[in-house]
Amino acid sequence: MKEVGKKMKGLRWWVVGLVALAAIINYIDRQAFGALWPDIANDLFPDMDKDGHKAIYGTISTVFILSYAGGQALFGKIFDWIGTRLGFALSIGVWSIATMLHAFAQGLLSFSIFRSILGIAEAGNWPGAAKANAEWFPTTERALAQGIFNSGAAIGGIVAYPVIGLLSYYFDWKAIFIVVAVLGFLWLIPWFYVVKSPPKTHPWLTDDERKYILSGQRNQDINEDGTYDEGYTPTTGELFKHKESWGVVIASAAIDPIWWLFIVWIPLYLSEVFGMDVKQIAFSAWVPYVGAMIGAIFGGLLAKNRIKAGWSVDKTRKMTITLGVALMIPCFFLLKAPGTAINAVIIMAVLLFGFQVAIGNIQTLPSDLFSGKIVGTLSGFAGMAAKLGAAGLTALVTLITTGGNYTPAFIIGGVLAIVALLAVWFLCPKIEPLKPKI
Repeated sequence: MKEVGKKMKGLRWWVVGLVALAAIINYIDRQAFGALWPDIANDLFPDMDKDGHKAIYGTISTVFILSYAGGQALFGKIFDWIGTRLGFALSIGVWSIATMLHAFAQGLLSFSIFRSILGIAEAGNWPGAAKANAEWFPTTERALAQGIFNSGAAIGGIVAYPVIGLLSYYFDWKAIFIVVAVLGFLWLIPWFYVVKSPPKTHPWLTDDERKYILSGQRNQDINEDGTYDEGYTPTTGELFKHKESWGVVIASAAIDPIWWLFIVWIPLYLSEVFGMDVKQIAFSAWVPYVGAMIGAIFGGLLAKNRIKAGWSVDKTRKMTITLGVALMIPCFFLLKAPGTAINAVIIMAVLLFGFQVAIGNIQTLPSDLFSGKIVGTLSGFAGMAAKLGAAGLTALVTLITTGGNYTPAFIIGGVLAIVALLAVWFLCPKIEPLKPKI
């Protein structure tokens, strides 16, 4: 164990590593419901057909996402209020309790209540990650740090299904919820030990790393005169007088539902279209998340490389986001007739690769535009809008995929990707630290 007073090089990477680990646990906890749904449905609703099971699953999933939407705005404020250290502890502690409560669910109402609590608490992970990113990383590394965090979500998606599939050989669905809930409580131990305070006062930071991190809080040297803008911290009302804030919100609201389209519906899609059972789903549904994990890291490294090569933040973000969307669009068309389950999951992997390339840079926009003191708030509102969009799409998919035809859902996904791209280009004409409106 590290002694107090000693210095640790690269402490910021340990912090983002723990945040990424929280995202892995987050996804294991949330994906357990979808992975176990065939068993849950047969146990609790034995007299219903597949469309009836889908309607209940869609309803519970929509409740979860709506709660998640509210949780994004709530936890955005909480993180700005109590800080990153306590904010993460509150978020993961509550969602672990909620996961454990799933074991005692008896039907639609109880599952909806427990999923609602889970959604509110799990939502804290995202504004918390954006705030940790703004606190611990300079502009040149923020997209990479966000990519590492997003890769945690992808890794969670990769490991969740095999883990649940393996546990299903030994436990029933109720016991599995209790087992995975323990992971969150264990995470709190290294979090409290490593993240003792913000960078300015953390006792383990070397002087060089502290200076490097704190200079990053000043955003960019816009005039290239060796001086840095300390960052603009508007009130919440002033925040939304800037069209760039709406660009962040609309881009998030359009692109994020694409991710939820897959994380919610992959299990049922594979079951309905290709006839897979729980164990087959568990060992196939992880493949798309491999593409997502690689895309998250690639998007971050690409942005870091371009900025270090002399590109402006504006040019870098727009190029990377455009590249991600360009990769996604053809995949939506290919999914209309993939042929085999193997083809389908590979196409999804490429699509989610592009998604992560784009969204990792969209999620850095709040810290590119504003001071760290308001980043959590803007990220929270953007996340709330994103989850409202995801909830709407989830409810819609329940209606438009009757009989197992998912083509309309994929068409909507392609349109949403284009809307996100247009929001960035037209509402964020120049991505740089903003000034107060006169």
